[in-house]
Amino acid sequence: MAERYIQIPSDRAAQLRDALPFWMSLLLIPVAWFGAIKGGWAVVLLPVMTWYFFSILDAILGLNLDNADPETDDARLTWYRAITLIWPFAQFVTLFGIIWYVTGPGDADLNALETIVLFFGMGVITGTVGINYSHELMHQKNDTERWLGDILLAMVLYSHFRSEHLRVHHIHVGTPRDPVTARYNEGFHRFFPRVLKESLLSSFKAEKDMLARRDEPWTSPKNPFWRYWALQGLMLALALIVGGWEGLLLFVWQAFVAIWQLELVNYVEHYGLTRKHLGDGKYEHVKPHHSWNAAHKASNWLLINLQRHSDHHYKPDRRFPLLQNYTQADAPQLPYGYPVMTMAAMVPPVWRRYMNPRVRKWREMYYPEITDWKDYNKARTPLPR
Repeated sequence: MAERYIQIPSDRAAQLRDALPFWMSLLLIPVAWFGAIKGGWAVVLLPVMTWYFFSILDAILGLNLDNADPETDDARLTWYRAITLIWPFAQFVTLFGIIWYVTGPGDADLNALETIVLFFGMGVITGTVGINYSHELMHQKNDTERWLGDILLAMVLYSHFRSEHLRVHHIHVGTPRDPVTARYNEGFHRFFPRVLKESLLSSFKAEKDMLARRDEPWTSPKNPFWRYWALQGLMLALALIVGGWEGLLLFVWQAFVAIWQLELVNYVEHYGLTRKHLGDGKYEHVKPHHSWNAAHKASNWLLINLQRHSDHHYKPDRRFPLLQNYTQADAPQLPYGYPVMTMAAMVPPVWRRYMNPRVRKWREMYYPEITDWKDYNKARTPLPR
């Protein structure tokens, strides 16, 4: 059946009823508190809701191929922007409130395993929702929104993601200079430690190089890493004050889980999709076919349209309700939404069975003239100039 893309006019796109499904992420806040208060089986509800509930909804509700008018004014997107502005406060109160509740001053009665699982779930939502919302906020021009994005990243000890994403990923995606473009046949368990190291180094270098072009040292107060370190230090100190050493450990644990969730998504978004080297360190421009997309309705509600990833790379500051779908002819499509695909990524044989044939088909479709992909597979093509 041919894909049918419907253009949604600005008047309808601005209506509350169209924005409300994106507010479903707020349901995870009472679920977190219910798990902390109830204990037992309830501590697994956060990952179950985030991964399986939205995946089941995807299977029931299918695809959303509607495209809002991309020229819709920001002033008409109040109900969409509101969720990304509310979430940082909701996450902050929930994260530190539950640390307080389970570490003694509160009235929780969880055993060690229940507490670990509960904060695994907290990391699932601070990663799946929190980091994703920070991604939306960091791309905006409004200083308040950018600060809220920084606060969300500080809550998962991954503040340098802002520099890595804006200064490295969007510029060098699909080339050897981008750490988070997963290489063909690179399993997630090899990708994850590599990207943890390389994204930190590349983001710091990007900021250092930018300062050097202004004849300023990396120690300049203008280096955003000072802000990153200060905010992360404040979050660690608060966790220690609120919950003691146990609270600090639980905070670090949820942060690690959140980072793992982010990098699973990063792994999926560009797996095996490389830009063509044109010679002499030059690469083709980023095009829609350099990102994996998914039009699944419910997971796009959860991820505020992150799965419309090709359009995000085309217009990075375009707000999430205005991101456009692309057809299969223009950009590669995933068989399932990101939640299912990230679960598949954790089992490399399953991932390769699903994705490697798709990458090979993609190569035949867009680059039939390239017959030897070995250097692309190993990121051994020349670094971009």
